[in-house]
Amino acid sequence: MKSIQDQILARIHGRGRGGIHVPADFLDLGSRAAVDQALARLAKTGRIRRITRGVYDFPKRQPKLGMLSPSLALVAAAIARSTGSQLQISGAQAANRLGLSSQVPVRSVYLTDGPTRTIQVGSRAIDFRHTAPRTLTGAGTAAGLVIQALRHLGRGGGTPDVVAKIRSTLQEDDRKVVAKHVSGAPAWMRPLLLQIADEPTAQVAA
Repeated sequence: MKSIQDQILARIHGRGRGGIHVPADFLDLGSRAAVDQALARLAKTGRIRRITRGVYDFPKRQPKLGMLSPSLALVAAAIARSTGSQLQISGAQAANRLGLSSQVPVRSVYLTDGPTRTIQVGSRAIDFRHTAPRTLTGAGTAAGLVIQALRHLGRGGGTPDVVAKIRSTLQEDDRKVVAKHVSGAPAWMRPLLLQIADEPTAQVAA
């Protein structure tokens, strides 16, 4: 029978390069202590990379540059997964991702129902900011992305051009997800979300 270390490495390799892993991903293979020890050994021998405390990856490689830096978005998601926390992209990042802003945020900021803290990843940092549950509507979905982008733009920012841009960026399935989360958004935003989702405005709740 394979050791827990070999089983963990096989699973990591099976998921391919660039994947981010935390101990919680392997608790079906052994105790937390055994998993922690196996990951630490794999990192020490260079078969995986330790990104920050309790977070590891099987790094992507580029012929000239060598090991590439991990995706901060995937690192943030892995940390949230390890703590069972919800994660919502910040407004500035959401607006940039939807093509509504060309300004790339200097820091990676995520809203969460977990604790406020900063995680250092090499020379970069991820800020987790605790927020109220209502701010996490649609967390981790296209709806959350759109809601945060509109929140960032403000009440006067939801122009017809912005609505059209968001609609053109989203796939049909994403627009359906937006429609499901309309009621959880601020009242001023709901008509805009219904336009983006291509739903009748008569459905807007008071």
